[in-house]
Amino acid sequence: MKRLIYTLLLLLMILPASAQQGNRRYVIGFYNLENLFDTYHDEGKNDYEYLPDGANEWTEVKYAKKLSNMARVIRAMRDENNAYHAVLGVSEIENRHVLEDLVVEPAIADAHYQIVHYDGPDRRGVDVGLLYRPELFTVLESKSIPFSFEGSSIKFSMTQEEMDAFRTRDILMVRGLLAGEMFAFFVAHLPSRLGEKSNDLRSRGGEIMYQESLRLMREFPGIKIVAMGDMNDNPTDDSMFVYMHGREKAEQVGPEDFFSPFVSMLKAGYSSLYYRGENNIYDIIVVSESLLNARRGTLRIQPIVKRKYYARIFQQPFMTQQEGQYAGQPFRTFSNGAFVGGYSDHYPTYIIVSNK
Repeated sequence: MKRLIYTLLLLLMILPASAQQGNRRYVIGFYNLENLFDTYHDEGKNDYEYLPDGANEWTEVKYAKKLSNMARVIRAMRDENNAYHAVLGVSEIENRHVLEDLVVEPAIADAHYQIVHYDGPDRRGVDVGLLYRPELFTVLESKSIPFSFEGSSIKFSMTQEEMDAFRTRDILMVRGLLAGEMFAFFVAHLPSRLGEKSNDLRSRGGEIMYQESLRLMREFPGIKIVAMGDMNDNPTDDSMFVYMHGREKAEQVGPEDFFSPFVSMLKAGYSSLYYRGENNIYDIIVVSESLLNARRGTLRIQPIVKRKYYARIFQQPFMTQQEGQYAGQPFRTFSNGAFVGGYSDHYPTYIIVSNK
């Protein structure tokens, strides 16, 4: 008997901690909440269309419906995965207040989400943010990274005056511990596709995230990085492929590259939104090589769709327009200027990380 007990103790000592703890599985995702505004004016922001007397006649009733809809989608993803997101990046939010209202919605209140948010310089007042479950993810550091033209390798087709006047959303970085492992999450909402010069702006957004990622990799060797957001670009566009170093296939990913699971999904016809009548995946998640090729027993990205795609675009009938001109597209809040009580013009996306 003593020999058996000794053998069991020895096995516990030599097994990795993760094996002793059993399988760990976490959902990490992103959702563009499509203009989640409250009904009050934020000083200095052009939010007038989302006021009760504004163009959208944005009342408390409509705001409550919007919150309920966003919570319903998050809850539906929880039901699909049997777990809430450990980390959920969000965009098109007006302020911290709307996130505080969202996380106490009855459908998701039991997730007990905490919030990371900074007010940014966007003239409409929309920001990005991060929701996280504190029992799973411990925040060690966060910062709001301003969109800057300094230190760029891009030759911009903008005048200095245009660059000085430009304002857009900051990029959020949150570093912390997920199941005891060092992670950093970037949440971005890159500049829109309006104007010929906008390509350079999105490329610069990708470059900023990549430069910040390299800094973290050097300061914290082995850190696992997830960059997510509404990039207003497909994963094959320059911002993601050239400047974020996003690679389609695992064997193409070097130590300072990122694995981009939505490239293959875009080629296969998947879509997270429709822009000018075309399928696109702008709601992108990319992961560092350290998360792609993590050693056995630690967290690494897993295939979750048809056992070959490493990401999921969450699409359910209630989130989709069922009839009319936009049938088959995301069921949005407004259509042709009228409030239709939908959800968002984007589908959310997520990945799974696990130690199995």
